[in-house]
Amino acid sequence: MALNARIAAVLGPTNTGKTHYAIERMLGYRTGMIGLPLRLLAREVYDRIVAVRGPGVVAMVTGEERIVPPRAQYWVCTVEAMPEGMGCDFVAIDEIQLCADPERGHVFTDRLLRMRGTHETLFLGSDTMRGPISALVPGVEYVRRERMSQLSYTGSKKISRLQPRSAIVGFSVDNVYAIAELLRRQKGGAAVVMGALSPRTRNAQVALYQNGDVDYLVATDAIGMGLNLDINHVAFSATTKFDGRRMRPLAPNELAQIAGRAGRGMSDGTFGVTGEAAPLSEEVAEAICDHRFTPLKKLNWRSADLSFGSIETLIASLEVAPKDDLLTKAREADDLQALKSLSAVAEVRARASDPASVKLLWDTCRIPDFRGISHAEHAGLLEAIFNHLHERGHVPDDWMARQVKRIDRTDGDIDTLSKRLAYIRTWTYVAQRKAWVIDENHWRDATRTVEDRLSDALHDRLTQRFVDRRTSVLLRRLKQKEALLAEVNENGEVTVEGEFVGRLEGFRFRQDKDATGQEAKTLKAASLQALAPHFHLRADRFYNAPDTEIDFTEQGGLMWGDQAVGKLAAGDDPLKPRVVAFVDEEAGADVAQKVERRLQHFIDRKIAALFEPLLNIQRDETLTGLARGFGFRMVEAMGVLVRSDVNDEVKALDQDARSVLRKHGVRFGQYTIFMPLLLKPAPTRLRIVLWSLANGLQEFPEAPPPGLVTVPNTEGTPAAHHTISGYRGAGARAIRIDMLERLADMLRGEDSRGGFEAKADMLSITGMTLEQFADLMKGLGYKAEQGEREKVKPAPQAPAEASKGEEPATEAETVAESSEEAPADGAPATEVAEVEVAEAPAAETPAAEPETPAEPEMEVFYTFTWGGMRNTQRGRRPSGNEGDKRFAKGGNRSRDGEGGKPRGKGKPKGGKRPPRDDKAKSYQARPPKKEKPIDPDNPFAALMALKNKG
Repeated sequence: MALNARIAAVLGPTNTGKTHYAIERMLGYRTGMIGLPLRLLAREVYDRIVAVRGPGVVAMVTGEERIVPPRAQYWVCTVEAMPEGMGCDFVAIDEIQLCADPERGHVFTDRLLRMRGTHETLFLGSDTMRGPISALVPGVEYVRRERMSQLSYTGSKKISRLQPRSAIVGFSVDNVYAIAELLRRQKGGAAVVMGALSPRTRNAQVALYQNGDVDYLVATDAIGMGLNLDINHVAFSATTKFDGRRMRPLAPNELAQIAGRAGRGMSDGTFGVTGEAAPLSEEVAEAICDHRFTPLKKLNWRSADLSFGSIETLIASLEVAPKDDLLTKAREADDLQALKSLSAVAEVRARASDPASVKLLWDTCRIPDFRGISHAEHAGLLEAIFNHLHERGHVPDDWMARQVKRIDRTDGDIDTLSKRLAYIRTWTYVAQRKAWVIDENHWRDATRTVEDRLSDALHDRLTQRFVDRRTSVLLRRLKQKEALLAEVNENGEVTVEGEFVGRLEGFRFRQDKDATGQEAKTLKAASLQALAPHFHLRADRFYNAPDTEIDFTEQGGLMWGDQAVGKLAAGDDPLKPRVVAFVDEEAGADVAQKVERRLQHFIDRKIAALFEPLLNIQRDETLTGLARGFGFRMVEAMGVLVRSDVNDEVKALDQDARSVLRKHGVRFGQYTIFMPLLLKPAPTRLRIVLWSLANGLQEFPEAPPPGLVTVPNTEGTPAAHHTISGYRGAGARAIRIDMLERLADMLRGEDSRGGFEAKADMLSITGMTLEQFADLMKGLGYKAEQGEREKVKPAPQAPAEASKGEEPATEAETVAESSEEAPADGAPATEVAEVEVAEAPAAETPAAEPETPAEPEMEVFYTFTWGGMRNTQRGRRPSGNEGDKRFAKGGNRSRDGEGGKPRGKGKPKGGKRPPRDDKAKSYQARPPKKEKPIDPDNPFAALMALKNKG
């Protein structure tokens, strides 16, 4: 942890935005981790962060679920599952007041004392933790958060008189079910939320409430841990609960934690009691409203310094008493009870005879007792798992399959499905442990699939039992004194009984958010009935609209003006995508078909126009043999192929085949084979969308801004994203492939072995500074050596004269065709030796009065040599005799071994060129080689023909 790392405690009542604040702080760092008290809350926070940053950088780790992408930066975990030693920049622990919880408090206390971020650590929770944190965490900074809305106590009310958007809280399953059954009869139904539900079942039940299908929610105290729902009133059906050992009354701060779920955001909320619960005392009610509670005096603690020498030493280390008076020894947890039980089994003691086996036994004992049947039965299951792990190193597949198969049934009532769901959580936990099963991915998917099936079945049973949709609708309609009348104006605004209820966007009805519950559904039905004729009129107008009014978005959406009317979907052929029309079912099948046909016509014509050169290859029946096969490769790649991926296929093409392909606009570059016409902005934008659809991406890459030669090469961006956009990543920037080939043509004439400097033309076509260009060259496989020298100012008089004894520089007599057979490693195909030109002698100037000599102006320069670096976008590096022949002393390094100037003799040392040798030099020509036939399509064919005539 950095010396100046920030440690802060963000304390305050519920509905103060503490968790939201922590998420924003975490996303401000490169890496971060947040620990949450519930698996349900971890899933909620995970989904929020994924929506902002994408699934590729967000991990979620709980006891029963593990989602860890390769490039995970942000970790969302339950507090028990937080991995240690990650070294994250940011760490946050939510609901830190649970340090005082009898069951789980020792885990939160351990995180309070030992878990830190390298730059920032946040503890989120109640004001009651201020004293213990001050005493245990030196240098902590406090941030006080005030509640955003007011909370008031309304006393006792019957369930039948509770207002809509109310949550009734019970502390036992039987109590929750009884209240939900009563609400079904009197109010049309209720959603049920309990901590034992899987996230999938919980989310489905919450959706019933949030969508307005029901107006009431019945829940356990699980809703008090940060789950954000649109609740106006919280009613307690009881104020006592069973804490695992005994029935006890809830403390004021525990009641406040649950009551604070009412009035989220800026909306005020109320709380009270119902049913058989006694009214709250005036003192307790005032304490909850004013957020004044007795500070915590003791925190539960268990030693984290465990000794695995033997079972006895492990138990002793777990039972060490704390040395600080603020800490109290935690009660014997389930994992320690299981360890003591298994230590009495002779076979287990025999197996746990070394530190590694003892640690394995402890890891097994930490499997939670999800089933809750009995301590002895849980210990028996742990014994079987431990024996398998110790004997085989893993849980056998056949044994695991039998356990899962017994649970994989969706028949039965709510209680039966709830038990099966608790059972499968044990095997989901086992599958998540590293190396506990042979095929981790298979068992993780298998157990998750069973859990999802059971979750869906449980949701269906809960809905069937506690929601009477017909009664709910009838109750809403009874409130209306007469039939609802709906109208639609010319702007698409829908009004019912003169009140605005929504708007027609494209061919879908968007309801006003102020309408909630079953009332909203009734209003929607009436509105859609009124919209029926308008749907047909709008569909006719859309069908006759010109293509200029329709466009596609970078994420595959289809727009009619500013309204979304559909989206693209992957088809059987990447160049023939399907369209999905956004049309409400109530509009009718005729409207949907008409909109879909019009959108299909649009995208088909768009592809035909922008990809015409590519489609011509597909339709050209004169293409045969290898040329036809290569043409289809170009079509499949949508006009852009990385050369190293098809190097062997390119070499197999003869000149006639290449000539035919060139006539279709195919350019064979050194790094990429592409069609220049398809690099224009419009085809590029379309190509990215079609490629993303074909590859099943959820989020499509953004098209680069038009006209840019280079764009940022963001860390983590796949190379394929640059390629399909018409760019190639090199260093911190990605360069457009056509400009890269122009640069490659310039580099082909340089002495990349002896060393060369960047020319003005090179910087000009890339639009880069010298430093940026050096980084680009490194990305292309070159070495860049930085030097500094005195800047030579041009003399205004006396033109420079050539040194005696040196011949003037001439262009290479032979220029190989551009990159037709580039070496596989991406090195420059031709090296041309530098022709040295003497520097002009400085012009003599008349004597002047002596002046103080000014300090010489210095300039930075780079000397580039080929580094032979591998790159996934380049081909292989020449090896063996191939490399020896190409770089043999005295040989020429032209791409195909012919022509070229003599190579330079090496890279200048110290940033300066070696002194010139004015003595006469002699060269010996190599034996002439048989010339290759001149390709008529080569842009240098005319120059080569003149050479042959000479």
